[in-house]
Amino acid sequence: MQIKLLVEGGNIKPGPVLSQKLGPVGINIGQVIQKVNDATKNFKGMKVPVELDINPSTKVFDVKVFSPPVSELLKKELGIEKGSGIHEKIKVANASIEQIIKIAKTKFPNMLSRNLKAAVKTVVGTCASLGILIENKTAKEVEQEIDEGKYDKEIEQERTETPKEKKEILDKFFSEIKARQDAVIKQEIERAQEEAQTKSEG
Repeated sequence: MQIKLLVEGGNIKPGPVLSQKLGPVGINIGQVIQKVNDATKNFKGMKVPVELDINPSTKVFDVKVFSPPVSELLKKELGIEKGSGIHEKIKVANASIEQIIKIAKTKFPNMLSRNLKAAVKTVVGTCASLGILIENKTAKEVEQEIDEGKYDKEIEQERTETPKEKKEILDKFFSEIKARQDAVIKQEIERAQEEAQTKSEG
């Protein structure tokens, strides 16, 4: 029998959900926790899909780990806690094409993409919904450039390391965007406060 779980990498703890799923099978929950934590320790801080393959008669089980969702991998790679709630207006990070290729390679075995280029496009699509820029551009623009073959060389060579100088340029560009975003947010908050005050006075 198979039991599917979504666990925090390297940090699964005993709890009601686990007891409900594993209790009826009669296997040692402590052993399961230890095995799953060992198998997912490389994905610390991320939600990881795990499948337990259990033989009910012998109580022997195998742990299968699937790579975390693309959004989780992106957040870890870019050091952000969450995506943007309003991705059209607010951007949360600026990734390099190499970082996108790195995530596409990690996910490729679990994806339905026919090749790495298609996998890269899938990751770019996730960037769009999280509000992540790529190479100083919006995800939509980069998707078009991938179609036009602009990044074919990087994808074919499976480049996953971002050159230091390039990283600095991307970071500088993003800090300027962030400063502008913060200024706009501040203005909007102030305007809302003024309106609220006018209303209460009126």
